Amino acid sequence: MRLSASLLLFSGVFICSLFPVNNCDEQRIPEDKLLVVTVATKETDGFTRFMKSAKHFNYSVKVLGRGEKWQGGDYMSAPGGGQKVRLLKAALDKMKDEDRIILFIDSYDVVFASGPKELLKKFQQAGHKVVFSSESLIWPDRHLQDKHPHVKEGNRFLGSGGFIGYVPNIREMVSDWTGEDDESDQLFFTKIYIDPAKRKSINITIDSKCRLFQNLNGALDEVVLKFEDGRVRARNVLYDTLSVVIHGNGPTKLQINYLGNYIPNTWTFETGCTVCHEDLRSLTAIKESEYPLVVIGIFIQQPTPFVTVFFERLLKLQYPKNRLKLFIYNKEAHHERQVSSFLQDHGNLYQDVKFIGPEEEMDGAAPRNLGFDMCRKDEDCDYFFSLDIEVVLKNENTLKILIEQNLPVIAPMITRAGRLWSNFWGALSADGYYARSEDYVDIVQGRREGVWNIPYVSSVYLVKASLLRSELSDFELFNSNNLDPDMAFCHNVRSKGIFMYVTNMQSFGRILSTENYQTNHLHNDLWQIFENPVDWEERYIHENYTRIMKDKLIETPCPDVYWFPIFTDVACNHLVEEMENFGQWSGGGNKDTRIQGGYENVPTIDIHMNQVNYEKEWQKFLLEYIAPVTEKMFPGYYTRAQFDLAFVVRYKPDEQPALRPHHDASTFTINIALNQVGLDFQGGGCRFLRYDCSITSPRKGWALMHPGRLTHYHEGLRVTEGVRYIAVSFVDP
Repeated sequence: MRLSASLLLFSGVFICSLFPVNNCDEQRIPEDKLLVVTVATKETDGFTRFMKSAKHFNYSVKVLGRGEKWQGGDYMSAPGGGQKVRLLKAALDKMKDEDRIILFIDSYDVVFASGPKELLKKFQQAGHKVVFSSESLIWPDRHLQDKHPHVKEGNRFLGSGGFIGYVPNIREMVSDWTGEDDESDQLFFTKIYIDPAKRKSINITIDSKCRLFQNLNGALDEVVLKFEDGRVRARNVLYDTLSVVIHGNGPTKLQINYLGNYIPNTWTFETGCTVCHEDLRSLTAIKESEYPLVVIGIFIQQPTPFVTVFFERLLKLQYPKNRLKLFIYNKEAHHERQVSSFLQDHGNLYQDVKFIGPEEEMDGAAPRNLGFDMCRKDEDCDYFFSLDIEVVLKNENTLKILIEQNLPVIAPMITRAGRLWSNFWGALSADGYYARSEDYVDIVQGRREGVWNIPYVSSVYLVKASLLRSELSDFELFNSNNLDPDMAFCHNVRSKGIFMYVTNMQSFGRILSTENYQTNHLHNDLWQIFENPVDWEERYIHENYTRIMKDKLIETPCPDVYWFPIFTDVACNHLVEEMENFGQWSGGGNKDTRIQGGYENVPTIDIHMNQVNYEKEWQKFLLEYIAPVTEKMFPGYYTRAQFDLAFVVRYKPDEQPALRPHHDASTFTINIALNQVGLDFQGGGCRFLRYDCSITSPRKGWALMHPGRLTHYHEGLRVTEGVRYIAVSFVDP
């Protein structure tokens, strides 16, 4: 009977190849005859992904072993999996429909790439009653290699992670199973396959060219993504086949995660991300008083620029502060002033604050473990939001967005300005360190937007508290003998089968460079124009500077004198405070050893930029922000922003209240008001004698630009009260 059925099957395939498809529908196996059977004792993230892909293609799935303790061993590294055979054998004994076809497949590391119709067609074309997946590697007993039948083309060895066949044949195949749960299912099925009599009796073959099943172990170089007509498939370039089932067997879990970002239709070029708005946790329908409670862990591990700005942004985070608790760890004594100022002024806004200072002398892992544990032990805590101090979180809705994604571990993508650096890795190398995935650059540069399953996140991410109380209950999640804390954490998360994600669906912010950060000044952020130019500009360049060209926001109070906004109030204050902190003001005499020749014709009470080691930064400022205005207002003149003299001048009624008429030793001069007339001082200003034109109300943060030699003979008007500060540069002397 078995032989005649086999001949009938072959004849059916042959007939279908000769006649039109509509005449062959009767020969095809009805889709309702197919049942997918899998074993899942826990509903892991991988299982959820598997079920979604099955639902996408309308597969009927029967899950065995729900709620049962897994006794099958860790068969990623050692033989195991016998529990699956036991459960399958018991299930088959209850199946009465002899025409039913079973697809028995793993689920934690499997996705479907196509539907039942294609699967059954390819099974039918295989011409056997049971078809196993194939592998190029033999496991677990390499001594059985020579006993495997040879194949004309393709993989020679059986893979037990997936097979399809008729119920009677599979029932016969597993009938002899008497092994323990932790014995090897792979070895059991291999011994059946290499036994010629059993192979013939059961009618077994393997899918040697990966038409039905693609096992990734040993085949990573063969498998590429194929994008076509709004669908994504995994193509085996060696055999030019498109598999229906993709299996990340053995050590290829990260690769199936990568492929699962696209397959079956998770992300396509035509639609973008198709699943990013599924299973969301909406916050719009609930009152703010009922928002999830979040512990924000803030970690200061090294001297970092713009710490004050970090806390300003934290205050602007759009989330009710009475639903937030803070855990702050500061390792750096240098930042104690900023942290204590924030806590003193705003700490009472939050439901609770726990602070650990540098005196505790903790290593990198300890404070992060403590932060997690604060949330873990707090029965009201719903999420832990880990936030390193160098993160520049520009999107005020970041926390809400991450919570609404409703994922176990999710990070907002942040990058470093002008570089491909980000807070996630798209892949791992063989030794567990950084490797670049094929899509990494497209994701970082925003050409592919979505929510991506990735192997590593750092710097800023959200973790569900329920995970910290279950799979991630180990206190020492960040500890490792050979990995840094972030890598240790991600390793532990991956080892539990928990997926980590990064989203670039919106713009969230960036991360600061902490390299070459000086701590020997009062306002060290002033020196960050090279290392963190975007943050320097946001902190120190006037908000209306960009309107100078676009909206012609330049005034001409006197002939060839141009007046425009350049510095923020903070920039002005920091420059003044930096100079006063340095304190070595010149005496205002003609003899001046700081300049070439040692004689100053028109002396002022001042401090030169080079005295505070700021000349390189000041030239960069002139080149980036003054030169474009110069070239606009003096057409045909292109400056290199060179200077011999750049300094901050101090005018006081009882010190040096004014400055006599003079020419500047420059092609053009920049004069920036650093404080406010009427508030910080009275009087002051500048008078251009040739034009009998005075500017008596200098605006804080605004620059006067005028020619230096010949035409613009000028004087500094008397300060009658207070103290006036200006920053002066003689450019292109």
